[in-house]
Amino acid sequence: MKAILRVLPALLVLTACGGGSTSDSPATGTTPVVTIPVPEVSTPANPTTPSTDPEPPVTEPSTPDTEPTTPTSPTDETPQVEPPVAETKRWIPSVTDTWQWQLTGTLDTSLAVNVYDIDLFDTPQSTIDALKARGVRVVCYFSGGSSENWRADFKKFAAADMGKNLDGWAGERWLDTRSSNVRAIMQARLDLAKKKGCDGVEPDNVDGYTNKPGFALTAATQFDYNRFLATEAHARKLAIGLKNDVDQLAQLAPHFDFAVNEQCHQYQECGGYTAFTSQGKPVFNAEYAARYRNNTGGARDTICRDAATLNIRTLVLPLNLDGSFRFTCSQ
Repeated sequence: MKAILRVLPALLVLTACGGGSTSDSPATGTTPVVTIPVPEVSTPANPTTPSTDPEPPVTEPSTPDTEPTTPTSPTDETPQVEPPVAETKRWIPSVTDTWQWQLTGTLDTSLAVNVYDIDLFDTPQSTIDALKARGVRVVCYFSGGSSENWRADFKKFAAADMGKNLDGWAGERWLDTRSSNVRAIMQARLDLAKKKGCDGVEPDNVDGYTNKPGFALTAATQFDYNRFLATEAHARKLAIGLKNDVDQLAQLAPHFDFAVNEQCHQYQECGGYTAFTSQGKPVFNAEYAARYRNNTGGARDTICRDAATLNIRTLVLPLNLDGSFRFTCSQ
């Protein structure tokens, strides 16, 4: 997490421009073959002299009246397995989707984009409803790996759940993502996202193991937690984006529907996101450096060419994501 967007009250939104068993079965239709044993006939001592004893009759094996047939439809003894039902209710983002990300300030809902990424807690229900009425997909942001002391559910975190402070973000502390209590709180947040009509979610700070959280978090515990979030989101028919965690892109891409990154151009990490784009999953990236905003020496032009080559959606935005300016490489 390079310069992770800490959003106090805020919102980000993306507006839409438009997102039988094969086990062995018993043989059927076959008449069993019955064989009557033939008594053994003794051989005469002198083979040239025929025996005068009458030979017992030889009975030929009986033959079925009809040929066996292969059943063309399942019998009562053959279990039928229903084919899996395809998931149709969850929003599936497209690699071509355009987006806007705003978490603070007065939300500008006028942009002609496919997706708005906004704050889960602070965005009014009426704003979400208005965006969705226009066909815009709404992604709801919340921190999945840190506590924020201004949030309504902050008091639900136990003291043991919270570790060290996040550098540069007052009021935030890393969470022990192994905690069952932390996971229960995140499930409740996903319930809220579902209730408010969000199409997807963006849990932030899901790379605590690469920082100094105050807990013995590892790549394995982070993978387990991030996959937990994805499973819980999908259970609620919510799409979910992987925020940063660039060291686990390949492992987690199959479990997530899109990715949100910060500063992958600046830190030369964009190439790893082919793990998503190769599966048709969009990558939404934000850059903050002044040289990109001002296009110093053509810096913004350069990253926009790179973004087009990599098929990712890059925006140049203010660090506090207040909507005060926006430069886009696509729309």
